[in-house]
Amino acid sequence: MGIRSFAAELLPSALQIRPRMSDTDAPPPPAPASFAALTDRLSYLSKSDIKKVREAYRFADEAHLGQYRASGEPYITHPIAVAGLCAEWKLDVQAIMAALMHDAMEDCGVTKSSLIEHFGAPTADLVDGLTKLDKLQFSTREESQAESFRKMLLAMSRDVRVILVKLADRLHNMRTMQAMAPAKRQRIAAETLEIYAPIAHRLGLNQTYRELQELSFRHLFPWRHAVLTKALERARGTRRDIVDRVRKDVEKAFGAARIKVEITGREKTVHSIYRKMREKHSGFTSVNDIFGFRIVVPELKDCYLALGVLHQLYKPVPGRFKDYIAIPKANGYQSLHTTLVSPLGTSVEFQMRTDAMHAVAEKGIAAHWMYKVDPKGGASGADAQRLGALWLQSLVDIQDETRDSAEFLEHVKIDLFPDAVYVFTPMSKILALPRGATPIDFAYAIHSDVGDHTVAAKINGEPVSLRAELSSGDVVEIITAPGARPNPAWLNGVRTGRARSKIRHYLKNMEAEESRSLGEKMLAQALRAEGLVMPSADPTDEAANAVWQQIARISGNRGRAELLVDIGLGRKIAVIVAKRLAQLMAEKGVKPDAVMLTLGRFGNDDAAPAQGVVFIDGGQDATVRLAPCCRPIPGDAIVGYLGRGEGLLVHTAECRTGKRLFERDSERWMHVEWAEVPVRNFETAIVVLVRNGKGVLAQIASAVANAEADITHLDMGDESAADSAEIRLLISVRDRLHLADVMRTLRRSPAVMRVARVKP
Repeated sequence: MGIRSFAAELLPSALQIRPRMSDTDAPPPPAPASFAALTDRLSYLSKSDIKKVREAYRFADEAHLGQYRASGEPYITHPIAVAGLCAEWKLDVQAIMAALMHDAMEDCGVTKSSLIEHFGAPTADLVDGLTKLDKLQFSTREESQAESFRKMLLAMSRDVRVILVKLADRLHNMRTMQAMAPAKRQRIAAETLEIYAPIAHRLGLNQTYRELQELSFRHLFPWRHAVLTKALERARGTRRDIVDRVRKDVEKAFGAARIKVEITGREKTVHSIYRKMREKHSGFTSVNDIFGFRIVVPELKDCYLALGVLHQLYKPVPGRFKDYIAIPKANGYQSLHTTLVSPLGTSVEFQMRTDAMHAVAEKGIAAHWMYKVDPKGGASGADAQRLGALWLQSLVDIQDETRDSAEFLEHVKIDLFPDAVYVFTPMSKILALPRGATPIDFAYAIHSDVGDHTVAAKINGEPVSLRAELSSGDVVEIITAPGARPNPAWLNGVRTGRARSKIRHYLKNMEAEESRSLGEKMLAQALRAEGLVMPSADPTDEAANAVWQQIARISGNRGRAELLVDIGLGRKIAVIVAKRLAQLMAEKGVKPDAVMLTLGRFGNDDAAPAQGVVFIDGGQDATVRLAPCCRPIPGDAIVGYLGRGEGLLVHTAECRTGKRLFERDSERWMHVEWAEVPVRNFETAIVVLVRNGKGVLAQIASAVANAEADITHLDMGDESAADSAEIRLLISVRDRLHLADVMRTLRRSPAVMRVARVKP
């Protein structure tokens, strides 16, 4: 006798204990195969609404006429079944109509304008949001899939009914995949487990989430699913005595306390058992909380009274109590969880919740349509709607900063991570973040400006690294500075899609702005060689704007800013653009200035206008890089190489690698200079020959520190056992004079035999 049997035996006596089976235990209701069966489920709609649904059915039936599913059934049975699942959630008439016609645009060539004409814009928008982008050409299946997900999720952010219909569509497809080819079943099941099941969980649709997981597991690993199913059936029989004993004790305890409750038997799904076995690297027999109980009570205060009754009955397992009522999960889920030790030594989990909480726990955001829940009962459909809306808004934020579909999907997958930690701001506001989140994630969860200007963090009053992992209950304080900006290294540690997209967006904008500034300087320098001054960027100067539009069109750019960015990144050569621009300006009657022409081509740099010179101060991290082969520092003679799409790469004038590049691609070289006051230190490499002995490394480090420099990397090679050894140091210095001071200080050390700067 399984969990269904003992739950059915629970006595509806003075305790008012009624059998309410978990949705995972009961088989799913059969999907309606005809419109007549569907209308039986639409009794909550008005007669006029049912008439509209009938019109949508006729439209879909005609559109799918002659089409069949892989099983041989008429295709229209699938939209009817999807509409039936939506009816279980009590969705409105527009959503039911969209469910009936969700494949009409994609498979039948029906246009959106036709749907607007027949059924109105709201229904047409829902159908359009459900339509994939298969008609467009994509280079790979992955690109097409990512762009389709992007479209669907953005439509969902505008109207959550889109994803509810899509989840109903995916659920029915998963229930009826037996007729498909094995490879296709595997692909769809993997996609469901990776994307759709987590979305259902994120929106609180736990019943749908569990069934999608279970069906995906069955299709992905049929042998493992069959073995675990048989083991679970055997466990029901062998553990029946334990379950019956616990049930009777619980009934008796609540009867004595005179608390009205509904006790429901609960059983873990096969997939959740498999996942726990994988996480703990253990066998089936070690999973000891397969069975549990759900206690449903009338009011919020009764949850805590029920908890007290259970803790008086059995001993609780330390660390296994969770209060999701005081601190709900991110998807709106609320319950008290506790694990108790039964008289036979086994662990049994209990969940306590109100009817309202149970509605939201099983239906999540769909409870907004299903129930008019009393706020006194704790959670409500409106709470689930609000929490769901917070995540949907985050999709809009990510979309605003992400133009690449695959990157957008990556951010969304990160945000679908189900586990969460709950942390506090200094003002005691609670934030839910994914497990493994850092103070940077916390900062961006507060506001993007806080994240962008973060410099340090404190957890529970103690300074911590920005990479520190947050734990539930931590009080997190973020310290900001006006001049701070995101560090590219942050991308390796953040866990939320919002933080990742914000950082990438900032870095891309910073790179574009620096590239534009560099491109402007380079084009001004190239135009000076033609004896011309850059046309004005003033939007009110019509003549200059016309010239910029022409040169941008000739160069294949959308405007002046994009053209300058391309020049700064090396995608366009400034000299060639300058010559084309000179021709256009000549057509407008602008003649070269003889004096400027002479200075630009033959004069020295001191006589040249300052706006054409590219100064290197160490602050242009995104578009100006120092070559790792020669590692130039202020004081070195330098030249700039404009790589294709890589920005400006600065070499020393004597660098052999740079000279080879010059011989091969001379038109991409330009003259650059060091700024008078660099904004940071620069790394360079030196090699130190030392006598091996005790404390040699300490002497080297002390000498570098005494010279006010830093060692950023050290390499001794494999010569540590020899009489002498070469130590390669990467040190951070201000300029050549500072480097010379460091090398002199090192030479004074008794252990040092020779010091030299590494040259390519």
